[in-house]
Amino acid sequence: MAIINQRPITPGQRFLVRNRTEGLHNGGPEKALVESVHRAKGRNCYGRITSRRRGGGHKKLYRKVDFRRAQLDAPATVTRLEYDPNRTAHLALLAYADGTKSYILAPDGLKVGDTVLSTNTAQETLSPGLSLPLRLIPPATFIHAIEMLPGKGAQLARGAGAYAQILGLEGDRAILRMPSGEQRYLHADCRATVGVVGNVDHHNRSLGKAGRNRWLGRRPRVRGMVMNPVDHPNGGGQGKSKGGGGRQHPRSPWGQLAKHFPTRIKSNASNSQIILRRNGRKVKKA
Repeated sequence: MAIINQRPITPGQRFLVRNRTEGLHNGGPEKALVESVHRAKGRNCYGRITSRRRGGGHKKLYRKVDFRRAQLDAPATVTRLEYDPNRTAHLALLAYADGTKSYILAPDGLKVGDTVLSTNTAQETLSPGLSLPLRLIPPATFIHAIEMLPGKGAQLARGAGAYAQILGLEGDRAILRMPSGEQRYLHADCRATVGVVGNVDHHNRSLGKAGRNRWLGRRPRVRGMVMNPVDHPNGGGQGKSKGGGGRQHPRSPWGQLAKHFPTRIKSNASNSQIILRRNGRKVKKA
């Protein structure tokens, strides 16, 4: 899908750049595939704000997406493509021969009327939406909606325009290049979907006005540098200054360093499967 530059009839349209919606379903979602989810608005179970700048926003129902693709060898027809307010990607509504329906992430190039399949058998044609184990997908193929553990459901490469690439197989492990550039091992029985996630022009959009951010549930953000010293470690100073007249490192209101240090958990179990990190550094093996 391409993008649209509005003719600025109003001030809010002056900088607005949005995605085209031709081909998307103009109506509500499938009622059997939605549920209401409590929106925490950045609060924990005690009502205290633990994630700032969240709240408000338009009402939305959660669409239950089939990330496992466990209905094997049952061709499904794409009945419509839909907008999903909970994610950047669009959804495709599938109808199976037995009458069941499900949502999947809509790959780029998928159209209404196409047939998609989830199987454990090698296929001659790799069409968008085909779900296979990694061991059956040829190297250099673009894939998305990838499992990290067999049968757990897709966790990787799910955003608009995202894709990973298979680099090869080593026994029961597949080598993948992730969207970040990281190279890692995954079990060869993990499932993935062929193609690139749709809505590839999402990153080119511009919200155009502050109110559109509020519709998305994002509240205003005030820079620490413009606060007073009592409110933030970077506040204070005469005019614009680097941290209250000094040159201290940027910090959070509670003193946590803000830049140039790794945030990935060192005890993460999947760390041992990383070959090349996103910054280009090879991982040293013990």
